Amino acid sequence: MNSRERVLAAIEHREPDRVPLDMGGTIMSGIMALSLIALRKALGLEKRLVKVYEPYQMLGEVEWDVVEALGIDVLPVEPDALFFGLSRRDWKPFALWDGTEVLVPGRFRVETTEDGSWLLREGGDPNGRPVGIMPKNGYYFDHVGDQTLHDDFVPPPLHDLEQQCRTLMPDAKLEFLVQKAERLRLTGKALLLGIWHDFGPPMVGNVPDWLCLMASDPEYVDRLFALKTEADLRTLERLWKGLGDRIDILGIDGADFGTQRSGMFSVELFERFYEPYYTRINSWVHSHTPWKTWKHSCGSNRQFLPAFVRSGLDCLNPVQTSAWGMDPAELKREYGARLTFWGGGVDTQHVLPFGTPEEVYEDVRKRLNIFKPGGGYVFSTIHNLQARVPVANMMAMIQALKDHGRYRV
Repeated sequence: MNSRERVLAAIEHREPDRVPLDMGGTIMSGIMALSLIALRKALGLEKRLVKVYEPYQMLGEVEWDVVEALGIDVLPVEPDALFFGLSRRDWKPFALWDGTEVLVPGRFRVETTEDGSWLLREGGDPNGRPVGIMPKNGYYFDHVGDQTLHDDFVPPPLHDLEQQCRTLMPDAKLEFLVQKAERLRLTGKALLLGIWHDFGPPMVGNVPDWLCLMASDPEYVDRLFALKTEADLRTLERLWKGLGDRIDILGIDGADFGTQRSGMFSVELFERFYEPYYTRINSWVHSHTPWKTWKHSCGSNRQFLPAFVRSGLDCLNPVQTSAWGMDPAELKREYGARLTFWGGGVDTQHVLPFGTPEEVYEDVRKRLNIFKPGGGYVFSTIHNLQARVPVANMMAMIQALKDHGRYRV
C-alpha cells in the first residue's frame, strides 16, 4: 500500500497495512520549530536551518527527508500565506529567544515592545496594524485582542458581509493550490487541502464577541450562516473544477468548539447554526467529488458528535482525549464506525511533555489498541507537537507507532 491508499482505506473504515501517520499535514498537526530541530538531530538527518513556515504557532516545515524517515502519509496543500499575511518565501535567518537559529519568511519583522514582547504587524508592513504578540522568552504568538470581550462590539452590516461573500477566491491563489497539488500528487502521499481563511463557517469579531452574538442576535447569525454557506458552495465548485482529484481530503475548518471541561456553547445553538452548514458542505463534497471531509475542533466535543455524524463528516481532529467526555474507548465504541478519528495518539498535555519515555510508549500503545481496530483511525498527536518536548519522548512515541501500528495481514 502506498500512503494515499493507506489513508483512504482508514477513512473508509477498512484496515490498511498499518495505521497512517500525519505529522505536518495541517497547521493543527504539525511540529513546533524547536522540537523539529531536536527531532531532525535524533533521526540523524542533514543539519540545516528549519523554516518557520507558520509563524503564529511557530511551526517548522516538515521537509521530505523527515517525511521519508518517519513514514509520514499526509502532505498539506495550503495557500502561500496563512496567518499574519506572511508569504512563505524569501527566507532569512532569525534567532529565537534562546538563540536558536531558524529561517523565517522575508517579510517577518518583529518590533520589541516596552515590556520586551515581540510584536508583528499585518504582512510585515511597518505601518500595518498589530496582529501578533509573543511575550518575552515565549514560544508562540497570540492574536492581538483575540480574547478581549468588547462591550461596544457592533457586528458589521449584513449588506457589507453579503458583498464580501460574493468575492471569489483570487485566480492566483487557486492556481497556486493547483500547481502545488500537481507537484505533491507525484509523491504517492494523501493530500489534505487546508484553505483555512477562505472557507468554513462564519465568525465576526473575536471568539468572545461571536459567542455573545450567537446568543443575543440569532436572526443575524442565521442570515450570516446562509450567506456564508452559499459563498462556500461557490468556492467548492471552483476548487473542484481547478483541483479535481489532485487532492484527497478537504479541511472544512479549524474552529474550536470545545474547552477543557465543556463545549463553548449549547448543543441547541450548534444544531441551529452549524449543523445545517456542515450538512450542505459535506453533502456537496460527497455528491460531486471523491474527497473526504476533515474538521478540527479542540476540547470537549462529545456533545456535538451526533450532529457531526448526521452532517456526513468523515474525519474529526485532534481528538483531545484529556478534555471532559473524550474517553478514547467510549469514542471508538460509540462513533468509531461512522467517524474517522484523526489524532488522539498520545496525551500531549501531560504524558508526552512531562512523562518518561516508557510512559509515552505505553500511552501510545494503549491508544493504538483502542483506535486502530476496523480502521477509522489516523495517528497524530493531539494538536501540534509543542515546544520543548523531550526528544527521547518523541522517539518513544515514534517507536510505539512502529511496534504496535501494524494490522494483521
